[in-house]
Amino acid sequence: MSGLRVIDVGTFLAGPYAASMLGEFGAEILKVEHPIAGDPMRRFGTESKRHDATLAWLSEGRNRKSVTLDLRQREGVELFLKLVAKSDVLIENFRPGTMEEWGLGWDELSKANPALVMLRVSGYGQTGPYRRRSGFAHIAHGFAGLSYLAGFPNETPVVPGTAPLGDYLSSLYGAIGILIALRHREQTGEGQIIDIGIYEAVFRQMDEIAAAYGLFGKVRQREGAGSFVAVPHGHFRTCDDKWVAIACTTDKMFERFAATMEKPELAAKERYGNQRKRLAAREEVNRIVNEWVGALTRDEVMQRCIAGEVPIGKVNSIADIFADEHFQARGNLARIEEEGVGEVVVPGVVPTLSETPGRISNLGPPLGNATYEVLRELLDISAQDIKQLRQRKII
Repeated sequence: MSGLRVIDVGTFLAGPYAASMLGEFGAEILKVEHPIAGDPMRRFGTESKRHDATLAWLSEGRNRKSVTLDLRQREGVELFLKLVAKSDVLIENFRPGTMEEWGLGWDELSKANPALVMLRVSGYGQTGPYRRRSGFAHIAHGFAGLSYLAGFPNETPVVPGTAPLGDYLSSLYGAIGILIALRHREQTGEGQIIDIGIYEAVFRQMDEIAAAYGLFGKVRQREGAGSFVAVPHGHFRTCDDKWVAIACTTDKMFERFAATMEKPELAAKERYGNQRKRLAAREEVNRIVNEWVGALTRDEVMQRCIAGEVPIGKVNSIADIFADEHFQARGNLARIEEEGVGEVVVPGVVPTLSETPGRISNLGPPLGNATYEVLRELLDISAQDIKQLRQRKII
């Protein structure tokens, strides 16, 4: 993506994470922030030794240059439009109508740069009756139906993993949309808008629930760690108080599992060798598996299942992940030295490309660290004018 210039004017994760990914593969990312406070992500999460950067900002603000502009002032808007004219992609995630209120709607932006690709991420999208409602990943998880399925039967729906999945998913779709729009621009010279509601990105992951309800009126319910399509398929506690995930989705897999448990008779057709019979006897099958797993350590269960070609994995804490040789070998834990903070471990670059691998050039930058450079070198504004802009708090 070298040669691509992206303006990230959003806040937090939904949308800006798309810029992070493009930056990992060579795009220049200009993070436009308010001169006083900057992106609220800077204060979100665990504090670091840097006063303007939490660990969340250091990790997710990677590969950016910070440029401060007050978009509520006319001169700030004018400078922003000059940046747009020299950029390829603009990413924003404000409540629909906010950019228009600042004089930065699509009409003004496309006039400044007809080839501009604009990603707009919001809670509910740019159209529809809920468009003006505020939205976050937690809200999107509930609205899209994911939270309804998270948790155990008849208990309170839970937040899936406490991670803002909707923010990451909407950004992933946003990055794909940007690449498609850039391909279209290569062919036509025209820019366009990419419109994503955070809830839409979550809803798109919900496999067959729409089809099942539309055809049969079936409303899937919470199933804890299990699955309505397979058994045994869940999380099981070992005798050393650790957990493993086991997934037997076919009769052949269960046959191998029964042999691993030294109970091959369980896989007989008249017992549980047929998926339908296993599903009908879910509680009994899970009881047998729980007893077997619960009598062994996690290492013992892992070794036996791997040897028996039974799909199994550890249910890892972050401490387990740091100690795991596979995470280390795949480069999933990137160790970056950050001035004033020390070594910071962050998730590595995904995906892995054989010929053009991505990289992390820097963690979340200090507020305004590239304002002078960008205004002076890219927009050719004099040093004296930059000084005056700073005095008037436009930058």
